[in-house]
Amino acid sequence: MKIENHLSRLDESKLYDELSRSNLPATKRWYAGTGALLLVVLASVATFVYMMFTGLGVTGLNRPVMWGVMIILFVFWVGLSHSGTLISAILRITRATWRAPVLRGAEAMTALALMVGGLYPLMHLGRNWRFYYILPYPSERQLWPNFRSPLLWDAVAITTYLTGSLLFLYFGMIPDLAIARDRATGWRKKLYTFLAAGFRGTHEEWRRYHVASTLFAVIIIPVAVSVHSIVSWDFAMAMVPMWHSTIFAPYFVAGAIYSGIAGVIAVMVILRKAFRLEKVLTPDHFDNLGKLLLTFTLVWGYFYFSDYLTAWYSRFPEDWEVIRSYSGHYLPLFSLLVACNFLIPFPLLCLKRVRQSIPAMFAVSLVVNVGMFTERVQIVVPSLARRNDPSIWATYFPTWVEISFIIGSIAMFALIYVIFSKLFPVVAISDVKEQLFHTTDRTIGGANLSTVVSGEGKEEGRET
Repeated sequence: MKIENHLSRLDESKLYDELSRSNLPATKRWYAGTGALLLVVLASVATFVYMMFTGLGVTGLNRPVMWGVMIILFVFWVGLSHSGTLISAILRITRATWRAPVLRGAEAMTALALMVGGLYPLMHLGRNWRFYYILPYPSERQLWPNFRSPLLWDAVAITTYLTGSLLFLYFGMIPDLAIARDRATGWRKKLYTFLAAGFRGTHEEWRRYHVASTLFAVIIIPVAVSVHSIVSWDFAMAMVPMWHSTIFAPYFVAGAIYSGIAGVIAVMVILRKAFRLEKVLTPDHFDNLGKLLLTFTLVWGYFYFSDYLTAWYSRFPEDWEVIRSYSGHYLPLFSLLVACNFLIPFPLLCLKRVRQSIPAMFAVSLVVNVGMFTERVQIVVPSLARRNDPSIWATYFPTWVEISFIIGSIAMFALIYVIFSKLFPVVAISDVKEQLFHTTDRTIGGANLSTVVSGEGKEEGRET
């Protein structure tokens, strides 16, 4: 699949202008939108400060439902982050020809969603000022964190994955930062000069860049899989009905990729409209992303059915009471989950005209993410509300404090993404150029060199 022919007729300067629309000077509309998002985030922060001084009693948490919206948001945002890195890494390794326009947006979504999701375990602590107790460090008092605590697992996993994702995102931007450095002025030039790390586009630099980017892609895939496996073990290692299951690790990873692909589609639609990238992000790109989403609709459906079937067939009393609640108190939740995650997207994504319709794909992606958020609610709440002893059964519903956290998390992700897209190119310009011309020919910092990509994917460098 190739990008629209008009791009291939542009020279390097005009091509850069076409693909870097997001970096144009900010308009009044941009400031207004950013200011509105910032106000929502600040309101959510003020709510958290209120909760910190007042106590967790202002939330809907109770005995035995001691995990609620904050843990649900943590699992949701970490899951949403996974597919960005996985899509980018897998497409880089397989050298998929259609990958270029979606790489940067997907990689940015991973890092920024992790920044949002990683906050919620810290907010859930209660005594938030003692967050350092979850870090695995030796202290003078010889007090070590509890290595059996899920909080410690989450701290290690999120720190590792966030570090890897930021490095993966930054390394992929180096050639584009070098191009921006040579065209920018003022403070932007100083910023891009520092971040470009002296990249000049020599043949040896390109050779090392391609080797290193492939190694990054290979390494980040097992890191991503292991991180969401650890998140699943927060639940699976506990003796709680419907949690203590060996299928949770692959089930969570499949669900993370499923919601992540839907998130990538939604982000790509918004970027396409906001920065007039219709000639770069074509219906064919969304068709391919739709095929990926369809595949993981089936994968998620298989894992969910397997998990439900084994619990239904074994009829352990504790698990059975949770399943019965799906057809009783939690029937609306269960119905929304099944409809949004399977009954609606599966038949629609089977139709090519739906996959190539931008509004339809945007709607399907939103439906899937509503369903995946609902799935996280169903995993956390019913199992805790129907614990082993019926005498302690309870219900849970979020208060205005927790609802503000949901709204604030969406606003914070949008705010960070808007600022990122204004500072850095949201389209991988180097990869798009390589796709268009089968070359990474550049003029960077006075060096005019060419790296020609042959049909077999090998590279030959020559000085011009």
